[in-house]
This record gives sequence, structure tokens and C-alpha cells, in this order.
Amino acid sequence: MKFVDEVLIEVTAGRGGNGCVSFRREKFIPLGGPDGGDGGAGGSVYLIADEGLNTLVDFRHQRRFRAQNGESGQSRQCTGAGGSVLDIRVPVGTLVRDAATEELIGDLTRHGERLLVAQGGYGGKGNTAFKSSVNRAPRRSTPGTPGEQRELHLELRVLADVGLLGFPNAGKSTLIRSISAATPKVADYPFTTLHPNLGVVRVEADRSFVVADIPGLIEGAAEGQGLGIHFLKHVSRTRVLWHVVDLAPVDDVDPAKQIRVIEKELKKFDPELLQRPRWLVMNKADLLPEGEAAARAKALLRKLRWKGPSFLVSALERDGLKPLLYATMELIEQSRPVVSEIEEPAAEPVAAPPKPRPRPRRKKLVED
Repeated sequence: MKFVDEVLIEVTAGRGGNGCVSFRREKFIPLGGPDGGDGGAGGSVYLIADEGLNTLVDFRHQRRFRAQNGESGQSRQCTGAGGSVLDIRVPVGTLVRDAATEELIGDLTRHGERLLVAQGGYGGKGNTAFKSSVNRAPRRSTPGTPGEQRELHLELRVLADVGLLGFPNAGKSTLIRSISAATPKVADYPFTTLHPNLGVVRVEADRSFVVADIPGLIEGAAEGQGLGIHFLKHVSRTRVLWHVVDLAPVDDVDPAKQIRVIEKELKKFDPELLQRPRWLVMNKADLLPEGEAAARAKALLRKLRWKGPSFLVSALERDGLKPLLYATMELIEQSRPVVSEIEEPAAEPVAAPPKPRPRPRRKKLVED
């Protein structure tokens, strides 16, 4: 399925029904008076977050959505039927903005969350609503109001606990293959990853987290070079970033230089990303002798003056991954909100019922 993370759609809520002008006409009931009913309300448009969806590709085929109109009122004070509500399902993690003003309308981050994006029109009043003591036969009604119409900009930002950063061919796709059931494309040429891939990492039976792999970054990504700039937004929700670097590059590029380039691009895109926990994952240790791999890793940390956590791993051989996964799991569990049990309020003591008053005794009448 093609991955689509930005679309423009147009939503139109239903129009309200018109009010009715009618008078009661029945045999043997002269001057029955007004009995026109109100119009029904138009249907509103809602967006609903659905965890079963992971792309906005369906909106490439249908971009206009219209809710049902309300029906007009009828005689005998019958209110017109209201228009049906239109529910549009979108992936969890969708940002909704007004395309005209760029105003953020809502952020759907939980499964089943509903967001009102277009309010339905209100039904008009029938002539029954205008009767009074001085106007017993009103011939007045109001039309229904039109429903709200909007053009929306939908932007998908995947929800993940860990985001992978790195140059092309750093081994990010191999890493996510080794630690999860995800199967991204792996090849010996750059930019094999064309869209984000999500993988669920199970550390234990009841402990897991989600990893997001985005296309590789290159110098000038913030100006539109390469593919990664289009997908950097997908790591904006992550709790920790794994900066994957190739310890044994084929073209003898300095890994420290690549790390500084990506830091520069992150700062251009969103300075807040640099303040997020970022761990250095030095990959492809299997391509070097054991002593040389450790020496290169130590030299890289010294050159960068790296103060954060660092790990020497081999994604292909799955060597050194266990400490990385358990440390990440601990960090994520610490950052997750703790759901405390809600204490039930103590029951108030029930007051004893008042004692019944004794019935007064009747005095006996003594006859003289």
C-alpha cells in the first residue's frame, strides 16, 4: 500500500431544514390555529481516529465529503428529520488544520477519539413558534441555516516511542528487522527506505515499545535535499532518538562529520529535537576486528565529546542489542504517565431515623 501522510480534503455539513407554515384543518374544529413544525438539523462531520489505518492514501481517491441535509418541518407540528452524522475515519496521529488559516483544529492521538470539523446547520422555526396572544394566526417561518464548509489539511505523524536517525546505508532498516517483526527493504544502495516503517519491539512478554524508521538524512535535507526532510515530522512524537552511525563506511567518510551534519539539519528543522534524549548506536561492528571496533568507538566518542548513552552493536549479527533494548525500555517506562488508582470516596455515615413521637393519650370524659 502506498504511504501518504499529507492530503487536502473538503468537508460540508448538512443544511438545516426549513420551518413549515401550516394551519390546523379538521372537521368541527374551526380556527384550529397554526401547527407548522420546525425543520430538522443538518448532519455534522466528525473525524474518528482508527488504529487500523496507517496511511491517508484513501483520501487520494475521495476528497469531498458532504453530510446529509435536514428535512423541512410538516403540518401537525411535526419536526423534520435531522440529517445523519458523517464519520470519517483517519489514522491515529493525524493533525487537522484549517487549510485557509493554518489554524490547528485538533490532534487525534487515541483510538476512537472524535473531532468535530464541520457543524451542521440549524433547522428553521415553523409558524407555531411565532403564535402569541396578539398574533394567533402567524404566517411566518424561518429557513434552515447552511452547514459549515471547510477545506482541511490532514497531516499524519506516526506514533512511536523511538525514532531512528542516520545517513543512508547506516543500517537502520537492518536494525529494525533484527529487533522487531517489521520487514523494510534492505539493499546495498542508498535511499532504499522510501517511507516510514514501524516495528513493535517486545523486550518481555508484557513489555514492548514502538520504533519508527525514517528515510536517511543527508546534508541539505532542511532545504529539500533527499527524502528525510519530508518524514522528519514522524520523529517529533518520539520519546528517545537512536542516532545510528556506520563505524565502517565504505567510502571512508568520517562518522563524526556525519553526526554533526545530522545535528545541523535537526536544528534547522526543529531545535526542540536536539533537546530530546538522543543515544548513539554505533553499528556494523561485525565488519571490523573486535579490538579495532572497540577502539574506533572509543575514538569517536572522544572526538564528539559525547556525554549521552552509547552502544556498540551489530544489527546484522544481533550482537550488543540486548543492553540497548532494555535501557530503552526502562527510559520509556519512566517517561510514561503513571495511572494511579482512583480512590473511592468514603461513604458518609447514615443518620439514624428519628424516633417516632409518642401518641398523646385521649382524655376520658367523665359524666357528672
